[in-house]
Amino acid sequence: MILNFRDSFIYLRLLPLLALIAAGNAYSQPEDPATGFADHSLLAGFSDSEITARLLARDINYTIVLGGLQRTRGEVIPENSERLRGDVTKITYEVSQEFTADDVYQYFREQLESRNYSELFSCEGRACGSSNYWANDIFRNRILYGPERNQFYLAFRTNRGTETEVYFALYIITRANRKIYAHVEIVEPGGTQEPEQQAPQVISRQLESANPESSGSADAALQAADLIRQLQQRGSIILPDIGFQSDNQLAQNTDLSLIVSLLNLDRSVLVYLVSHLNEESQALQMLMQRSNTRANTLRQALITEGIEASRIIAAGVGPLAPSCDGINCEQRIELVLR
Repeated sequence: MILNFRDSFIYLRLLPLLALIAAGNAYSQPEDPATGFADHSLLAGFSDSEITARLLARDINYTIVLGGLQRTRGEVIPENSERLRGDVTKITYEVSQEFTADDVYQYFREQLESRNYSELFSCEGRACGSSNYWANDIFRNRILYGPERNQFYLAFRTNRGTETEVYFALYIITRANRKIYAHVEIVEPGGTQEPEQQAPQVISRQLESANPESSGSADAALQAADLIRQLQQRGSIILPDIGFQSDNQLAQNTDLSLIVSLLNLDRSVLVYLVSHLNEESQALQMLMQRSNTRANTLRQALITEGIEASRIIAAGVGPLAPSCDGINCEQRIELVLR
């Protein structure tokens, strides 16, 4: 039980109706052929969009934001909020750049009105507060960060004719690179949520097309999927099992298939490839130079494996970023979300 708290122009206007028809009887939803993910039965995604991530967190405490954001004593606090407990489905869409964030926002507003959902709070632009707060403190997904003038937020609730209610938090952002994302979090009573639309077979099919030599391993598929979730949620990850025979040559036993699979699961992801190197016997300038060489060596190897060069920026920081929660922090390679 949820606790009491949390175109043409004509064509564009027809999108909500078309999406509702597509939602169909019994709330059936087709899968996105590009990813294997599906919309939630209670909310149809924007027609010209692709689901880039869908996650399910079971039986958690959740705070739904019902007011603008502000930072107080180092903590981001909404002006108003409600506390919920339940299963939370998180879906991120990337929208075709033929449309605008305002188009997407109006689409979702019209959909909730047509379904008689209740609006709890909405804001747009700078009235919503810092986009950094929304991306990193509220949704913990750095891909949602962008200019404040390009953001929209909408919180609403629906009653499915039962004793329980379902809550929605929707955030739309146009990033500085002009990519548009819509992120929705749906809070349902524990045990009533839909199955997570993310079968290992789907991920394995993606890996086969990206890297045939490493296909057939469900464990590798799941590991790549887990790493990209961590990257999107935390903003950075330490790459496992990267070794160097010399600064400009990878170790012979270095297997790049996992990293290639990770980057091919979501081709919209742009990253910094950061090399850390700390040896007390060497001067700072030498460590900076060596770490930069290592980063570029790995970058070139990934390009050779088919990763677009424009997606990767290499950087060496030597010993200047000592904070690390991994095992081999002295010579680690870190993937950082741009």
